[in-house]
Formats: sequence, structure tokens, C-alpha cells
Amino acid sequence: MKAFVFPGQGAQFVGMGKDLYENSAEAKAMFDKANEILGFNITDLMFAGTDEDLKQTKVTQPAIFLHSVILAKVMGDKFQPDMVAGHSLGEFSALVAAGAMSFEDGLKLVSQRAQAMQKACEMAPSTMAAIIGLDDKTVEDVCAGIDKVVPANYNCPGQLVISGSMEGIDAACEQLTAKGAKRALKLSVSGAFHSPFMEPARAQLATAIENTKFEAPKCPVYQNVCAQPVSDPEEIKKNLVAQLTAPVKWTQIVMNMIEAGVDSFTEVGPGSVLQGLVKKTNRGVATAGVSTLEQI
Repeated sequence: MKAFVFPGQGAQFVGMGKDLYENSAEAKAMFDKANEILGFNITDLMFAGTDEDLKQTKVTQPAIFLHSVILAKVMGDKFQPDMVAGHSLGEFSALVAAGAMSFEDGLKLVSQRAQAMQKACEMAPSTMAAIIGLDDKTVEDVCAGIDKVVPANYNCPGQLVISGSMEGIDAACEQLTAKGAKRALKLSVSGAFHSPFMEPARAQLATAIENTKFEAPKCPVYQNVCAQPVSDPEEIKKNLVAQLTAPVKWTQIVMNMIEAGVDSFTEVGPGSVLQGLVKKTNRGVATAGVSTLEQI
């Protein structure tokens, strides 16, 4: 069985999608439509901007979404997964690629999500840190003992990202290093994603999601908050809202997909982060990536 997975924030690079725009009429039409919907030329920033341009949350999230979704569309009959999943932002790409909502609606939600998250980051200083080389339970126990620090991304066994206040993350990193973490690395992010710090964004996005039309996807979507396959549109919406303040259960998603019979994972979109996380979770499965027209 085959799973297609979609990357989240951090996978972006200058030049992403340019080959699609220049060589596929279908891709060009979708990029042009995106410029119109967003009200600015995101294609200029994607194809010829700077790394700093692309790091802005309001640009990063729509850019990665566009690259992933347009790749899946251009793949045509080659895009026939048995199931899909996306890491954080990538969940929106997965849902559009699987037909649960339209390209236009997906892009509008991603844009609103990015702006709401950026606003929430500005309201209270917060950050994230990657903890390498400890089991999840040890990290969870330390987080439970520190105010305003929570597990945020279960990426693979031995790699858990935590979110919280500046002082809370400093204290957690110190304690986790003392408990034997190989690394406790503060990340260069604008805020504590997937934590209670994103509550203002969650409340804002809830209304937008509720007013968006969702349909049953053409294959099961394993969602971040539950790590289980979901097909019911109302449940998908509820989980999408919860995702902003809940942890991304990526380790559990990969394990559950493999248990369901998946032996091949294809990452659709920029970068190869998810392929690496899948391999660290189970070396026995095949992985591949599609990020250019040539790779299709």
C-alpha cells in the first residue's frame, strides 16, 4: 500500500515551483489564481525572492501549500494514494489533494491560518526547541512540571519538539540535557506553535473552517491530532481547528499507517524532511520524494 505525505513549515526554498509554472499550463493557471486570491504575487517571492522573504509565516505557509497541491495536481493519474497525511500545515495540502476541499478554499484557509498564527506570536513572546535522544515519556514528564511548556511535534522516535514561553523552554532544555538528551536545540521560529499560545489563532480559524465546504476525501486522511484515518467532513473540520493548539502526532501517524499495510511513502512538496522522519521511524519501508516536474 502507498501513502502520500505533505511537508510543513520549514521545507521552503527559493525557486520552488518555478519549473512547474514554466512547463505546465495547469500549474501556471493555479499559481496565477493564487496570486489573485492572496492579493500579492507570491510567485515572485517563491521563484526569485530571498530566504528572508520566504521565512515570513504569511508567505511560507501558502508557498509550501501551493507547491505541494500543484505538484499533486500535475501528477494526475500518478497521484493514487491509499491514504494521505500532512505534517502540521501539510494537513491542509493533504486534504485538498485528497478532494476534501477545493484548491481555492484550501488556499484561503492556509492564508488566514498563517496570518492568525503570526498575530498570536506577536501577542506573547514564545518559542520551540527540538529535543533529540530521549524517549517521549521523559520529555512529557519534564514538560508537565514546567508552566507553559508542552510537547508540540512528535516527529520520530527520539525526536520531540516542545513549545512554550521563553523562560519555560530555557528551563526545559536545561532539565532535559541533565536527563541525557543528546541535543536540546532552540529553534529559529516566531512562536510556540501547537501549544496554548496559539489559542487566539485557533478561535479565529474556527469560524473560517466552519464556513468552508468540506466533502469526504477520496481516501482516508490521517490527521495530526488523533493519528487516525478520518473521512467524515465534520470530524475533519473539528480536528483541523484543534490542530493549532494540539501536538502533531507524526510518529504515531507513520506507525499507524505502516500497521494498516503501508510499505511505501512518497513526500509531495519541497524538501525531504518527512522521508527522513519515516526512515527513522521504520527503516523497512520505501520512501521517495516528488518536488519537481522531472521527478514526476
